[in-house]
Amino acid sequence: MSLKDKIMQNMKEAMKARDQLKLSTLRLLVSEIKNREIDAKGELKDEDILALVQKAVKQRQDSISQYEKGGRQDLAEKEKAEMEILKAYLPEELSREEVLQIIDEAIAATGASSPKEMGKVMREVMPKVKGRADGKLVNELVRKRLTGEL
Repeated sequence: MSLKDKIMQNMKEAMKARDQLKLSTLRLLVSEIKNREIDAKGELKDEDILALVQKAVKQRQDSISQYEKGGRQDLAEKEKAEMEILKAYLPEELSREEVLQIIDEAIAATGASSPKEMGKVMREVMPKVKGRADGKLVNELVRKRLTGEL
């Protein structure tokens, strides 16, 4: 079953269960998928749909921080609930230790020894952690490893 089929099935289940929050969140995601398919003039692959889900999760994270700064805890809670629904479609995230291990392997493979060679290491690391680790965290950990802070 493709990721799109799974999302569609879960949307139908939410409709039957009258789960308005899940239903509206999945409808928004399906709408975004359909818009991308129209732009691409064809079906999206699971990787493309995963990227859309990641983007939606990131948007929710940004919204949560903005709502909390503005003192709107009610809206922040709604965004957190939507984010949890979306995270169910993402692969399990790598732990910090697993990311560091991948970074160490990439540093050894590229022979990088200074922060100037960060680009080489990032090109090696990102395909391995794509969808399973936050890019900002990876960037920070690579920089710290290359400067000797970690």
